[in-house]
Amino acid sequence: MAKLARPAPKPERRRHFIKQWRKAKHLTQEELAERIGVTPGAISQLELGRVNYTQPMLEAIAAEFGIRPGDLLNVDPTREQAIWSIWETLDVPTRNQVIEIAKTFQKTGTDD
Repeated sequence: MAKLARPAPKPERRRHFIKQWRKAKHLTQEELAERIGVTPGAISQLELGRVNYTQPMLEAIAAEFGIRPGDLLNVDPTREQAIWSIWETLDVPTRNQVIEIAKTFQKTGTDD
C-alpha cells in the first residue's frame, strides 16, 4: 500500500502591525492600496495573515506612513503610553535630552 503524501506545511505567518498603523493613519484598505499601487484585496489578505509581507511592500507602506519598515513589525501604534508613542511626539532637542537621561540608566560593565 502506497503512503499518502502529506500536504506541505503552511508557511508561518509573520507578525506585523500593518492594520493598526493603517487605522492609526485613518486610511481605508482601499486608500492605502491606491497610494502604494496594489489592490485592496492585497492589503486585506496581508492584514488577515493569509499572505506574508514582502520587503518592497513593507517599504512602500512605511514610506506612506512616514515611518521605518521595522516599525510596521515591532511598534503597535495603538499602545498610547508605549515609549515609541511618546517619542514620536517629541521635537529633536527634547529627544536629545531623553537620550542623555536614558544613558544615565544604562549600566556599564564595571557597575555591579
